[in-house]
Amino acid sequence: MQITREAPLQYSLEPSNHPYLSGPWTPVHEEVSVDELEVIEGEVPADIDGIYLRNTENPIHQPLGRHHPFDGDAMIHQVDIRGGKVSYRNRFIRTHCFEAEQIAGQSLWGGLMDPKGTSKRPGFGAHGGLKDTGSTDIIVHAGVAYATFYQCGEAWMVDPVSLENLGKAPWGPLDGVSAHPKVDEETGEMMFFNYSVHAPYMHYGVVDRSGKLVHYVPIPLPGPRLPHDMAITKNWSILNDMPLFWDQEALKKDIHAARMHDGVPTRFALIPRHGQPEDIRWFEASPTYVLHWTNAYEAKNENGEDEVVLEGYFQDKPMPDPLEEFGRYAHMMAYVDEHSFQPRMHRWRFNLSTGETSEERLSDRIVEFGMINPAYSMKKSRYVWHTTSKPGWFLFNGFVKHDTETGEEQVLELPEGVYASESPIVPRKGARSPSSSGCEAQPKAEPAGREDDAYLVTFLIDENSGTSEFAILDARDVSKGPICRLALPHKISSGVHSTWVERAMLG
Repeated sequence: MQITREAPLQYSLEPSNHPYLSGPWTPVHEEVSVDELEVIEGEVPADIDGIYLRNTENPIHQPLGRHHPFDGDAMIHQVDIRGGKVSYRNRFIRTHCFEAEQIAGQSLWGGLMDPKGTSKRPGFGAHGGLKDTGSTDIIVHAGVAYATFYQCGEAWMVDPVSLENLGKAPWGPLDGVSAHPKVDEETGEMMFFNYSVHAPYMHYGVVDRSGKLVHYVPIPLPGPRLPHDMAITKNWSILNDMPLFWDQEALKKDIHAARMHDGVPTRFALIPRHGQPEDIRWFEASPTYVLHWTNAYEAKNENGEDEVVLEGYFQDKPMPDPLEEFGRYAHMMAYVDEHSFQPRMHRWRFNLSTGETSEERLSDRIVEFGMINPAYSMKKSRYVWHTTSKPGWFLFNGFVKHDTETGEEQVLELPEGVYASESPIVPRKGARSPSSSGCEAQPKAEPAGREDDAYLVTFLIDENSGTSEFAILDARDVSKGPICRLALPHKISSGVHSTWVERAMLG
C-alpha cells in the first residue's frame, strides 16, 4: 500500500484515558491518500460506482475544560470506488475556528459541557460560546459536499472527490445551518433548518440546484428548542418542536440545562416546500425526543384521506439516568448511550383531512442511525438498516435489517472490540428503480429482491488489532457479514454521520 502523507499539522492534544479520547475514539491527526486499498477478503463488486464520505470528530488541541465527544474538529474520510478499485483519503475541514487554533497552537473555545467563560474568543452555535466544527453531518448537493454542525454553524463546502476545502457556503444565513439538510434528487433542491435562542427560534430554507437560497422563512415557536433532524416528502417539509429543551429559567442565567417538560406534547410542523408560516399545519403527538428520521412519504389512508407518514426513532427515556460507574463522566456517558435513552423504531401518521396524528411502534429493539435505499426516499420503503450499539457507549457494534411490513429482522453482531460507522445503502448499478411515488391509496413497497438489491458500506475499527477496514456487505442478508474487506492505512476514530453519493450525481 503506497501512502501519500500531507504536511503535518500543529497539534497539542496529549494522550488521555478520557473515554472519548481513547480506544475507538482516539483522534487521528495525519492526513493521507492511498490510490488503491489492499483487498484482504473477497472481491470489490463491479456494480458499485461512487463515493463514501464519513464525518468524524478529531480534536487536535488539548481541551480547555471537560471534553464531550461532539466537540472535536471535523475530519472527512473518503472511499472512492470505481471499476472495482478503491482509493482512500482523509482531510480536516478548515473551518475558521480550526485555522485560528492552528495559528494559536492551542484550543480557543470550550466545549458543550464547559461553563460560560471557558472560551477565549466569542463562540458560535445555538448554545453559544462553542467552536463551529462542522463535525456532525456530511451530505452532497449539486456536486458539493457540505459538512454541518448540530448546534447550527456555517455549512462548510468540500469537493467530494479531492476533499479540497471550498470555504463556507455563500448562501448560509446569519443563524447558521443545522445538521441534517435533506436533498430531493428529483428537483435538485436542498431543504434545511436552523434554531437559536432568539425569536422566532427557528427558520427553514430551500437551496436550488444551482446553490442559490430561494426560500427562507421563520417557523415561530413558543421558545428556544433543540431540534436535531428534519424530513421531507414530495410536497412537505417536516420540522419538530419536542418537549426536551433548555430550562427557561436557567437559560436566563446563560445556563444551558436541557430537561423534559411535563405536559408538553411533541409537535410537528408540516410546511409546504415553498410555504409561508401561515401555511404550516401543526400536529401533536406523544411526548418524546427523536434524534433521527429514516423516511417520510405521502399516502392515502383506508378512508381515502391524504396523510403524511413519518418514520424514525422514538426515545422512551429522553432524560436518562447517569451511568454512575463512569464517575465524573456519568451524565455525559448516559446522554450518548442508546441503551440509556432507548430509541426504538416508530411510525407517525398525520391525517391532512382531520388534523389527527396516529402512532405505532415498529420494533422493540433498541436501534438508531438507520438507512434506507436512497432510491426510496420520499416513497414508501419496506426495509431499514439500523445500527446497534454497545451498552454504555456511543459505539456501533452491529446491524439490523428490519422489514417494516412483516417485522422480520436480520441481525449481525460484530466481534467484541470491533465497531462500525453509520452505513449507507448503495443500490447496485442497474438495479430496478421504485415505481412512481404518487399519492395512491396505501402505496405498496416494492417486492422483496428489489428494494434490497443493494450493498451496505461501512468502516470497521478493530480495537483488538489496532487497525481499521472498509467493508462491503450484501444488503439482502447482512447477517452473513462482509463480502469484501479492504485495509485502511491507519486506525481511524469513531464518529457520527456519513453519506454515499453515486458518481452520476457528482456533476
